[in-house]
Amino acid sequence: MFRVFVTKEFDDDFDKLDESDKIRVRKIREQLKEQGDSVGKPLGLPYFREKRFGEKRLYFIVYKKFMVILAVGISDKKAQQATINKILKDINNYEEFVLRELRKFEN
Repeated sequence: MFRVFVTKEFDDDFDKLDESDKIRVRKIREQLKEQGDSVGKPLGLPYFREKRFGEKRLYFIVYKKFMVILAVGISDKKAQQATINKILKDINNYEEFVLRELRKFEN
């Protein structure tokens, strides 16, 4: 079983969705908890993946060594490349974020 963490950017994207898409995203998060890195398709790096729902995509990073999925963004097809580029630019910072979140559970 994986833990699923989310970034502020993901939360901001989620808040902009209509209620039907929010329900779909919640289901995908449950799927990620249970199935981890077998969900979605890889985006150039084996641990960076997307899961499509309707015309939108949920982007996430798999940290198998921590059994953590980090949901990092949601976009539509039009903003897909810009979203992927931003995530790739920041990809090294996400592991630090995950480690900080894991420390919260240790205390």
